Amino acid sequence: MAERFDRIWHNARLATMRADRPDLGEIERGVIATRDGRILYAGAASDFPADAESIQWIDCEGRWITPGLVDCHTHLVYGGNRAHEFELRLKGASYEEIACAGGGIVSTVAATRKASEAELVASALPRLDALIGEGATTIEIKSGYGLDTETEMRQLSAARSISRQRKVAIRTSFLGAHALPAEADGDKDRYIDLVCKEMLPAVAKAGLADAVDAFMEGIAFSAEQTARVFEAARALGLPVKLHADQLSNLGGAALAAKFSALSADHLEHTDAAGAAAMAKAGTVAVLLPGAYYFIRETQEPPVETFRKHGVHLALATDCNPGSSPLTSLLLAMNMGATLFRMTVAECLTGVTREGARALGVLDETGTLEPGKWCDLAIWDIERPAELVYRIGFNPLHRRVWRGQ
Repeated sequence: MAERFDRIWHNARLATMRADRPDLGEIERGVIATRDGRILYAGAASDFPADAESIQWIDCEGRWITPGLVDCHTHLVYGGNRAHEFELRLKGASYEEIACAGGGIVSTVAATRKASEAELVASALPRLDALIGEGATTIEIKSGYGLDTETEMRQLSAARSISRQRKVAIRTSFLGAHALPAEADGDKDRYIDLVCKEMLPAVAKAGLADAVDAFMEGIAFSAEQTARVFEAARALGLPVKLHADQLSNLGGAALAAKFSALSADHLEHTDAAGAAAMAKAGTVAVLLPGAYYFIRETQEPPVETFRKHGVHLALATDCNPGSSPLTSLLLAMNMGATLFRMTVAECLTGVTREGARALGVLDETGTLEPGKWCDLAIWDIERPAELVYRIGFNPLHRRVWRGQ
């Protein structure tokens, strides 16, 4: 009896992104067949059953299909904006100077605390829609602009609400250890106590976070303070991620690896020891060229060192109001190639397979393989390199999420 599918995409060229295939796992004459939102077949047309039946056959007319894109690092939900700080930076102020003067993260905290959940959702949806419009099907959203229990939970609840208003998979990260709020009076240890003993347990009990993140930096928190947060997360059964080595090398990459973090992100100042530790732990390096560009960094992340040690490389927008107001994974890929000298394959796998790996969801999405969700991006392009090469141009023909 012929096998029956819900939908079959045929006359397509596939970039499967499978790790067991060379380069991008390209298949010139490909077919994808699905049932109940899952991929049952993704491969060569020559190997597909000739008698297959389907409710719907979709002729792709030679277009390329990639997995739906994954943005594995965003701060999409927040109040207000920081265009005025952008003007200050244009006049010569540094990121650290603005932060020390009461700007930066703390200024967004004030605006976020004033916003209702509905207002947070409403302001985030246009940013989300921009990402969806370029083929994103899985997006991570962090908290970190509340810095008190109530607002952190409201941010995370808003992120969960977004996933009910759009056809997109949302992964949430609790980032209570993002900055020190004004009411902490400079006492970082006391604030970390609050994060570990009150905020994190409340967030975990409410089921609002899929992971726990922290910002380990001179203007944020020390290795010891970060480790306390990670210990608390581990006790609650939550995986961790880390903003590491962005402005200086405090050993963030190695600390992330010590806790088997899903990812360490930014990494401009990571050394060889940190890269080796990440490789051994399986911690993904998430590179964020939008922030590098926007705050005019000059220290590039050590991409060649990561390659040498076999560290998985992901790319993300780092969409946030202060250092990367970027809502385009296509532009993030171009930046990764031009600023960090990443290859086309590294950029494309970085926003698909490796982005999914950085979120701990590679078993569900990120490649075109049987058993995974049918999350697709169908492109009007002649070759995959166009997705990295073009600037300010969106060749998305169709986005498919869960087979729809």
